[in-house]
Amino acid sequence: MPSRIAPETPSDGYEPLENRANKQAAWRTDPARAGLSGCVGDIGTHAQNLLEFVTDCQIEALCADLSSFVTGRRLDDDANILLRLRGGARGTLVCSQVACGEENRLSIRVYGSQAGLEWHQENPNELGFAPLGQPKQVIRRASAGTGPAAAHATRIPSGHPEGYLEAFAQLYNDLAEQIISRREKRTPDPLSLLVPTVEDGVEGVRFIKTAIESSRNGSAWTTISR
Repeated sequence: MPSRIAPETPSDGYEPLENRANKQAAWRTDPARAGLSGCVGDIGTHAQNLLEFVTDCQIEALCADLSSFVTGRRLDDDANILLRLRGGARGTLVCSQVACGEENRLSIRVYGSQAGLEWHQENPNELGFAPLGQPKQVIRRASAGTGPAAAHATRIPSGHPEGYLEAFAQLYNDLAEQIISRREKRTPDPLSLLVPTVEDGVEGVRFIKTAIESSRNGSAWTTISR
């Protein structure tokens, strides 16, 4: 997630959208309907799931600083989280519902010893690939450099924009393949298995609960219980 600086203290300058008949904001900021967390539960889990899927490394422990910058808001609307991943990798996850002027900006950056990767959901057809000591490359969807899984998830020819809605269509298609294959008592297409599972949902809930626990304990490092 992108870096940004939030105000030092809660402020009345933020407009509480939940008090302006905004139905989306109303349920997202209501513990009775949204659950334990606001920002982390609503959007932070998307980044958590993306990180673990792309790296194939589970988050083992975290250090979270959750804030509610809108006066009177009962759930967090901003979070800064340090991560320790399986295998020794380290990470930073930032999510905010009070980053004025931002739109979605879901993004991920992964750095290894030999190269780095960068992807932004607002420009989903391009993947930045930066090999050590070489010029940065841009790998485009449905072009050279992509593998079988990427080809499977590509629904339209290269050169045409593909993104958010097509991603949902691909998920539905893959889930349908799993259901149909079970009914037909056959093995599903292996590439159709790259979809979120119940276990991924449970992992997201663990992440939320651990982030809240860490923040309430003075941002102490807290292990995710499994």
